Amino acid sequence: MEKQHESLPSTLYTEEYFRTACEGYEEFNQSEGEHLSRRLAAAFELAAIEPGMNILDVGCGRGEILRHCANMGANAYGIDYAAVAVNLSQQVIENADGIAPGVMAVSQADAKMLPFPDAYFDRVLMFDVVEHLYPWELHQAMLEVRRVLKPDGRFIIHTAPNVWYDRYAYPVVRFVRTLMGEGDKYPKDPRQFGVAVNEHVHVNEQSLWSMSRALKRAGFRPKVWLDSPPQNRDENILMAALRHIAFDLPPVRWFFEREVFAVASKS
Repeated sequence: MEKQHESLPSTLYTEEYFRTACEGYEEFNQSEGEHLSRRLAAAFELAAIEPGMNILDVGCGRGEILRHCANMGANAYGIDYAAVAVNLSQQVIENADGIAPGVMAVSQADAKMLPFPDAYFDRVLMFDVVEHLYPWELHQAMLEVRRVLKPDGRFIIHTAPNVWYDRYAYPVVRFVRTLMGEGDKYPKDPRQFGVAVNEHVHVNEQSLWSMSRALKRAGFRPKVWLDSPPQNRDENILMAALRHIAFDLPPVRWFFEREVFAVASKS
């Protein structure tokens, strides 16, 4: 039987975290939610939001996704267990009041006990949340998502990093970069690369296969795939060839692509 850890304390998620570390923070700070980062925009596009839909954003963070749903005429509801996130989202809602045609609302709640009726939502979004939930929590949250999702609804997930990258590809990348004299930029623990706080809040990073398995276990029929940020770099022929192999050719790219996307429906 899987060990049930305590949930991460919500106090780890401060306003500083949401404004300096959480995906999309630069765009949020510049536009207060009007613009999305590249990968949030890519995940949002998968939802295919239409006017009149009921949308749930699980782990809504700063609230910019709520604004974008409402801008498209949907009714957007967000939940987050961190009080700071609820406050930030409420500010976004207030700033967009009278501008966005759809309804917006946010509340403090646990993803494992969603305060909504059965079969209520056309879309449920979970962007950059999966990696913060222990496996047992993720399973319970997915069961709740399935409960509140309409029979023809869609569940959209984005999570990063691909755990196979951290485990298997990153050591190779670090070795090559060290040979190139750039090793000081690549810490031994990949969770300290770029956003060091992830070392403390990432407890359940996914691979292509584990994400699919988790969704199937919760009663979903998933489509799961990997992607990466654009690799537009001015490098020599050898590095360009290695990058092509790493990011374009299976099965190698299953280890090097950084982001996991999923779209699921009820099975």
